Amino acid sequence: MSRDRRLVAGLDLGSTKTCAVIAEVVGDLPRSPVAKVLGVGLAKNTGVRRGVVRDIDETTRSIVAALRDAERMAGAKVNGVACGVAGEHVAARPSSGVVAVTGEEITAQDVARVNEVARAVSLGRDHELLHDIPQEYVVDQQRGVLDPVGMTGMRLEVEMYLVTVQSTAAQNLRKSVQRAGYRVVDLVLEPLAASYAVLTEDEKELGVALVEVGGGSTGVAIFHEGKIRHLASLKFAGTHVSSDLVQGLGVTQADAERLKERFGIAYAPLVDPSEMVPLPSTPGQGARQASRELLSHIIHQRLDEVFQLVAREFERAGYAGGRLPAGVVLTGGTAHLPGIVELARDVFATPVRAGAPERDISGLVDSVQAPRYAVPVGLVLYGTRRIAQGQAATPLVGSGAVEKWLGPLKRWLQDFF
Repeated sequence: MSRDRRLVAGLDLGSTKTCAVIAEVVGDLPRSPVAKVLGVGLAKNTGVRRGVVRDIDETTRSIVAALRDAERMAGAKVNGVACGVAGEHVAARPSSGVVAVTGEEITAQDVARVNEVARAVSLGRDHELLHDIPQEYVVDQQRGVLDPVGMTGMRLEVEMYLVTVQSTAAQNLRKSVQRAGYRVVDLVLEPLAASYAVLTEDEKELGVALVEVGGGSTGVAIFHEGKIRHLASLKFAGTHVSSDLVQGLGVTQADAERLKERFGIAYAPLVDPSEMVPLPSTPGQGARQASRELLSHIIHQRLDEVFQLVAREFERAGYAGGRLPAGVVLTGGTAHLPGIVELARDVFATPVRAGAPERDISGLVDSVQAPRYAVPVGLVLYGTRRIAQGQAATPLVGSGAVEKWLGPLKRWLQDFF
């Protein structure tokens, strides 16, 4: 690997699979950076449950397998990765700050001071700050200011969105990556990462919900007027569908996963009632089969329940009843199921599409054009944009200290959110 190549790596640790993506930062920097996908790795993972590492050894093995495959495909070795974080242990809350302006004009120092005031809140026991995202600034009661530097005023306020993560969960994730021989460069909230890969700026401005239906949890992120407005994590997702198939069809968990992948349809009206599918069986059971309509009915019922819970989250956030003009974008491993878009349209009564990465990427694009790759591709785009802003002395996989770029990265987040 040549020393001047700017490489970025993203790692998505899911409840069923670990996915790694390696990309090179190319294009016209800093105006239009592109992540050239060089390698992709996918490995089975049973060590993570609902976004929390439960088995460090199993998770480490999965990380090694996924990154080894991605490195082999890319023909390059990486040292550090950006990791996605999700699950019920992630919390979000609004926070505000106010300061008096020291001079005639508002300076970058004034903005830094008011941001620090908004961040200076108790995060609760065993929680650490993951993201602090300014929503808007207020100058002498004039709202909706995105960049107050240079404006005249006496009082500066900020409305900020703080995202926190359970410290022990973050430490166990970092420990798993370190044991695999890599360095955790940063932790990024998965819905934020996915938004880089699948959402357009127009969608974020109009109002859109990103729903990531993973294996162990379902993440919800609502964007409006270009900013993130609401975050939530639900404990029902793809593994619950598989568990229902275990109970309904009398098969093992592994066989249920295979049946779901091969024959699963999330919207029952799309299925031919006469179609039959073979079922795995023990010698005592003999040859068995079931109607594909029954298989689809089980999947339909569980995903309908998940989407009803998501719809309640929209109501709780104040975005029900047509307040999401750009609709809903589905990502995550479960979002590949045929019929899931039709089912979501029924439940949400709004435009719905499946979100596959296709923005600002080149190279092995066909290898990542599926909803399950939204998070790892979003993670490499996260690093790509940061490097393009010229705010890092070293790329994500370089050898510099993390502290050198944490401050600039926070300013970058302010620019993009």
